[in-house]
Amino acid sequence: MRILLINPNTTASVTDLVAGHVRRIAPEATVVPVTGRFGARYIATRAAVAVAGHAALDALAEHVAGCDAVYLACFGDPGLPALQEVSPVPVVGMAEAACRAAAVGGRRFGIVTGGVNWPAMLTEFVTLQGLGAQLAGIRAVAPTGGEIARDPDGALAQLAAACRACAEEDGAEAVILGGAGLAGLSTRIQPEVPCPVICSVEAGTRAVLATALGAPHRAADPVPSIGLSASLENLLQAS
Repeated sequence: MRILLINPNTTASVTDLVAGHVRRIAPEATVVPVTGRFGARYIATRAAVAVAGHAALDALAEHVAGCDAVYLACFGDPGLPALQEVSPVPVVGMAEAACRAAAVGGRRFGIVTGGVNWPAMLTEFVTLQGLGAQLAGIRAVAPTGGEIARDPDGALAQLAAACRACAEEDGAEAVILGGAGLAGLSTRIQPEVPCPVICSVEAGTRAVLATALGAPHRAADPVPSIGLSASLENLLQAS
């Protein structure tokens, strides 16, 4: 199985971090990691999300050949519906997969992430997934995911406190630790939280492995365009 891992942030170290975790979870898979060619170093605003969707499409067009599935490895899933519309193989988003895993069995769930702008955006995202009634709450710590990736030890206490608050104050029965830059931290936080803590990177990885077993992809009508990269123009014409 060959997985195209797209990080639409433009920070290669985060791509490497996530790819390393995916390889540990799925050693049988070949991971093709790609970092966004343009856009924000770490996505933390609506404008950055919009640009990242274009960057993700650009990366898909350039690198999807020969892959069996695509992992959009960015919490918030910028451009996910568009990727699924034009991709020749299944596409899984990190945030969607984590929310589905957290909500299994009708559980109420919370989300903890880095960056103060994310709660409003993620509330909208969860609602669009049809899971708004199960969302217990969203807690954001001040450091962005990129800052947490650079200094995870410095953010660990804040993240654990936010996860506990989701469980004890918001009534969450599971908490998602959301963000590519937070990969691997759920196991360190779990002993301090009275409900399951779900790593979004792991949830996305397991969803990709399941999806790559043969789920159909969507198809779009050809879209005439100008000013795009040659590979993206070709992909849109071939859809």
